[in-house]
Amino acid sequence: MTFAIAPHALPSIPIAGSDMRFPVHRIYCIGRNYADHAREMGAAVDRGNPIFFAKPADAIVIDDGDVPYPSATAELHHEVEMVIALASGGRDIPVEHALEKVYAYGIGLDLTRRDLQATAKKNGSPWDTAKGFDCSAPVSSLHRASDIGHPANAEISLHVNGTLRQQADIADMVFSVAEIIHELSKFYELTSGDLIFSGTPAGVASLSRGDRFRAELHGIAILEGRII
Repeated sequence: MTFAIAPHALPSIPIAGSDMRFPVHRIYCIGRNYADHAREMGAAVDRGNPIFFAKPADAIVIDDGDVPYPSATAELHHEVEMVIALASGGRDIPVEHALEKVYAYGIGLDLTRRDLQATAKKNGSPWDTAKGFDCSAPVSSLHRASDIGHPANAEISLHVNGTLRQQADIADMVFSVAEIIHELSKFYELTSGDLIFSGTPAGVASLSRGDRFRAELHGIAILEGRII
C-alpha cells in the first residue's frame, strides 16, 4: 500500500513488567460516575442515561512526560481516573462477560478546559474543544489483569505539588467497570486497543504552569508529571 503522505505513528502505552506496548485505538470517557463529583458540578446522576464522550487516541501523554498547558483556556482542570484497556470488544456486551474484554488497568488524568466546557453546557453545544484537545490524556503504564486481577476496591488519588486534591475508592463508582463496558457497547462497537477513562471523584480544580502532579491507583499504578 502506498500512502499519499506519511502516516502518523500509532499511539501506544508501555505495559508494566514487559517490553511490549499497548496500541491505542480510541479513548472513551464516562462523565458523572462518582456522585460526589456530580454534586460539585451541580449535576444529577442518572443511571438510566450514562454520559459518554471521547478523546483522540493521540491525546495520550506517557512515560511521566511534561504536559503543555493548552491554548484557548484560563481554567485547566484535573480529573483523576482509573483507566481500563481492552483486549477485545463487541456490541451489546453482557455485564457478566464484560470483564473478559479487559486487558489491563492504569491511572490517568482527564484534563479539561473547564471554562470552555461551562460555555458549551450553557449554550447546549458539544464538549469537544473542552475535552478532546492535544495532550489531554496523560496515562500511566498499564498493568495486566492477568497479573493483578480486576480491582473492585482500590483507592485513587491525586496530589498536586504534594497536596492531596482528589481521593476516592473505585467501589464508589456509579457504574462499575463491567457496567461501563456494557453501557458503552450499546453505542459503539468496542475493539482491542480501546481505552476507557472511568470517571472522576470530587475535588477537581485548576492546574497552573509549573504544577507537579502525582496520580495513583493505589497498589497498582502511578502517574507523575508536570504542567509546562
